[in-house]
Amino acid sequence: MGPRRIRALKIVQWTLAVIGIIVLAALAVGFFLPSRFEVSRAVVIAAPADRVYDLIADPRQWKTWSAWNRRDPGMEVKYSGPPFGQGAKWAWKSKSEGAGNMEFVKVDPNRRVEYALFLPDFNVRSAGAFAIEAAPSGTKVTWSNAGDVGTNPLKHYLAAAMDRLAGPDFEQGPANLKAVAEKP
Repeated sequence: MGPRRIRALKIVQWTLAVIGIIVLAALAVGFFLPSRFEVSRAVVIAAPADRVYDLIADPRQWKTWSAWNRRDPGMEVKYSGPPFGQGAKWAWKSKSEGAGNMEFVKVDPNRRVEYALFLPDFNVRSAGAFAIEAAPSGTKVTWSNAGDVGTNPLKHYLAAAMDRLAGPDFEQGPANLKAVAEKP
């Protein structure tokens, strides 16, 4: 084996060692990142609470305001359970928005809608809520979602970035909800 070949092997060896160190460092950092995430946004809507509640508690109405449905109007959606309120369920498949299912697990009419969400593409379960309360200029809606990605250190990066990733949809959805609810 000539000196040129030995030098090439050393370069490959050092390159692989550096890549290995970077991967191990990323894994190590991932162990220290939180596994829990939370995303929350609020909007004040110039409409009565019952109108806003009806748009949230009816899964079929989400297509009129949800950022996901608006990005993919052809999303395949299947509904089950009661059509409105507690126990209402739906599942969706979309090329651009992925797959998932949601169920309203607890409702307090005109005040709160709590849901369970499962995103199989990421194997992530979360719980969320829409808090509906009176505000001086209408109805304040706070949409929140929280969950835990588990012990996989690579998924901890997902949890750490969740507000940045999902935040824009949690802003667009309520903005769309506001526009729909405020229509005469």
